[in-house]
Amino acid sequence: MTCTRKTVQGPAHGHVMAELPFKNTYDLSPEQLLALDEAEELMERLDLGAAETAFLTMLEEAPDCIPVLNNLGHLYGKLLSEFEKAVEYYEKVLQQEPDNAWARDQRRRYLRYCSYD
Repeated sequence: MTCTRKTVQGPAHGHVMAELPFKNTYDLSPEQLLALDEAEELMERLDLGAAETAFLTMLEEAPDCIPVLNNLGHLYGKLLSEFEKAVEYYEKVLQQEPDNAWARDQRRRYLRYCSYD
């Protein structure tokens, strides 16, 4: 599985040529979109262990997948208060997308939290 940045629209959730309600900016496969959606739902329901497992499994298949890296940064930073891990994931995003303002702002936030120790 790959996860490269490309603006396309295409099939989602196993439906043939279903229109996505958003641009598939990272050219995720239908399987990746479904797995990402399910992992995000787990995170929203605060089933954090299952969400972490789901995101890490996705990351094994696509280690540079920015949506997964961003979600892991969010999970570790905001929901698990593991600020160092959050910073690591946001740094991985910034290695690929240095202009990613979201990742840069979140990394800055969690770096400040790390300095409070």
